[in-house]
Amino acid sequence: MIPMTLAEIARVVDAGLHDVTAPEALVTAPAAVDSREVRPGGLFAATAGARVDGHDYAGRAVADGATAVLATRPVGVPALVVEDVQRALGLLAGHVLARLDPTVIALTGSVGKTTTKDLLAQILEPDAPTIATDRSFNNELGLPLTVLRADPATRYLVLEMGAGRKGDLTYLTGIAPPHLSLVLNVGAAHISRMGGGLADVAAAKGELVEALTPDGYALLNADDPYVLGMAERTRARIVLYGTAADAHVRAENASMGELARPAFDLVTPSGRARVELGLIGEHQVANALAAAAAAYALGLSAERIAARLTAAGPRSSGRFEVFDRPDGVTVINDAYNANPESMRAGLRAFRALAGDRRTVAVLGGMGQQADASRDRHAQVGRLVAELGIDVLIAVGDDDPRATAAAAGDAGLGVSVYTADDVAEAVTLATGLIEPGDLVFVKASSEYGLSACAIALAGS
Repeated sequence: MIPMTLAEIARVVDAGLHDVTAPEALVTAPAAVDSREVRPGGLFAATAGARVDGHDYAGRAVADGATAVLATRPVGVPALVVEDVQRALGLLAGHVLARLDPTVIALTGSVGKTTTKDLLAQILEPDAPTIATDRSFNNELGLPLTVLRADPATRYLVLEMGAGRKGDLTYLTGIAPPHLSLVLNVGAAHISRMGGGLADVAAAKGELVEALTPDGYALLNADDPYVLGMAERTRARIVLYGTAADAHVRAENASMGELARPAFDLVTPSGRARVELGLIGEHQVANALAAAAAAYALGLSAERIAARLTAAGPRSSGRFEVFDRPDGVTVINDAYNANPESMRAGLRAFRALAGDRRTVAVLGGMGQQADASRDRHAQVGRLVAELGIDVLIAVGDDDPRATAAAAGDAGLGVSVYTADDVAEAVTLATGLIEPGDLVFVKASSEYGLSACAIALAGS
C-alpha cells in the first residue's frame, strides 16, 4: 500500500470523516476485511455478511493498529463513512493502481485459476517484486484487497478474477485494466447464474479479453473451442497455448511420473525445455502451460520457465492438499470448490496417485448446476465406479445422494454410504478408513467438507 492520508482517501472514495481527530494520519499498510488480519497502519473495511457484520469489530481493528475503518456508518472510532464499502474499495484500488502502473496479468477460467496463479507467481518472483491474489480473493472485494497490497516496487500484479455472472469481469477489469489477459477454460462453474449454457459462460469469461488494448496480450487455451473463439473479441496480440500443434506455447512428449506427477517438453517460439511438475494429476499440464504462456509473453525463456515450473509447489489450501498420517493413511483435501470439470480431474488424479492402495472418496455437492444438477452428480457417481474406487461416502442432500445411487447402480463393486452432514461424514469415514488408505475429500465450499478433511487428517 502506498502511504495515503485519511483526508486523501476520503477524497478518492467520497467519504465523510467521523471521529477522526487527525485527517493527516497515514494509512501505510494494506486493507483487510477480516479484523484478525489487520496490520498496524492498515485500513479495516467493515463489510456486512449473512452471519457477521464487520462494523461490530471496528473497535477491535483500531485497537489492533488500524489507522481507520471504512464503514457505512459511524462506529465510535476513526472512520471513513461511505454509502458502499465494496464500491469504495474498488475506487481506492483503481486510484492506487493508476499511481503505481505495474504490469497487470489477469486470469480467469472455470477451473484451475488459483493453481495457475500460484504457478505464475513462482515463475515471476525471482525476477521482480510480484504481488499475486491471496488464496482465492478474486471477487469485487478480494481483487481490490490484492491491488492495495502493491507498492512502488511492485513490477508484476497477478490477479485471479472470478466471474459469477455476466458483467463481473467488466467490473473487475475496470478497477485493474490488464496488460495480459489469460483465459483457461470454459466449464459449468456458475452456469446457473450465467444463462444456463456453456456459450453463456464463454460470453462472461470473454469480457477479460475485451478489456485489453491493442498492445496487450490475449493468452488463450487452444484446446478449448470456447476460449479459442475469444480471439475474435479483441484487437490485442494473441498467444495460444495447449497441446494443439499450432499453439505458440505447447506441451509435447507428456508422461506421468512417480506419484502421478506429470512431465512434458515445454515448447515456445524461443526454445524448448523439460518440465517435471511437483503437482499431482495430468490436468496440471494445462495449468502449467497457461502460466508458461504468460511468462513467455513477458519475455522469459523456455529454459527459465521450465526450471521454475519444475521447482514450483502448491501454495493454496483446499486444492489437492495432501496430509500423511502416522498410520499410513493419506488424506487429500480438495474441498475448496467443485464443479463437474474439477470433480472429474480430481477423481482421476486421486485414482492415478493411489496405485494399489485402497481408496475412499468423501464427496459432497457441486453448487450452481441449475436444472442439470442431479444428472451431473449422477455422472460423478458413475465415474467413481468406473475408476474402481473402493468406498464412496456421499455427503449432503438430494444431489450427493444421486452420486451415491449412480455409483451403486453401476454394479462395479464400490461400497456406497451416505451422510447427512460433515459431522456424520467424519464419524462414518473414521470407522471405514483402514491403515494405508488414500482418502479424497471434495465438494463445493458451501458444503464445508474442508472441515471433514482436516478432521480426518488429524485422526
